[in-house]
Amino acid sequence: MSYFIDVQGTLIDDVQKKPIKGAIEFIDALNRANIPYVVITNNTKIPSQEFHDFLNHLGFSIPQGHYLDPFMALEKVLHVKAIRSFGAQEFVDVMEKLGYEQDAKNPEAIVIASKKDFDANDYASMIELVLGGAKIVGMHATSIYAKDKRRFPGVGAILQMLSYATGAEYSVVGKPSTLFYTEALKLLEAQGFTKDFEAVTIISDDAIGDLIGAKALGMKTILVLSGKCQREEEVLHVKESLDAVVADIGQIKGVTCKQ
Repeated sequence: MSYFIDVQGTLIDDVQKKPIKGAIEFIDALNRANIPYVVITNNTKIPSQEFHDFLNHLGFSIPQGHYLDPFMALEKVLHVKAIRSFGAQEFVDVMEKLGYEQDAKNPEAIVIASKKDFDANDYASMIELVLGGAKIVGMHATSIYAKDKRRFPGVGAILQMLSYATGAEYSVVGKPSTLFYTEALKLLEAQGFTKDFEAVTIISDDAIGDLIGAKALGMKTILVLSGKCQREEEVLHVKESLDAVVADIGQIKGVTCKQ
């Protein structure tokens, strides 16, 4: 038994960024039982160590080697330095700190992260740069971006729109890319766990952006209704990819996924 555990909407709520009921206790139980797990987040606004520390300051006890976000896998996907970042200002700032140069006119790649107020001009800029030869890189491929009690198009939705508009393919750094899940599996292996996706259960609030891709790799999937998805009826079209649906992570104790 082992777990991949999402953060936003699963461990912490999307509004106040506070622990969801039962979340701290769930992590504590895994630590006590020495059950392998990796907290896998699509965080793109705060440097990796800073966000890891933030979670622990909230009361979680997540050891080093049990945490992974897209910044930690970025160099495996993004092989150029001249880029145009599209996302919240915090994301742009972190990318600059990581050594990526912002080139608004002739970037080798556009790199997209979550932002609630992308507008038509932003999308036009993305399209024009891609048609000019820039590669498309998504920091993740979330279906929905939950912010301020509303649900905006996620990066995954934007990536598909750009691909449809330009005919260009795109790469994804974080969830649900196989590369990212493989990096997480390596962290499980370092905890003494074997290289086998079929023995992993993933917990997330994003059925489309996280769980479908995980299911395709053989993982067991649990959807929590404490974040992006709020009613089971919203995901009936992907129900075959869900092994269990629960209200929140505190309800998972005793849940048995279908084999």
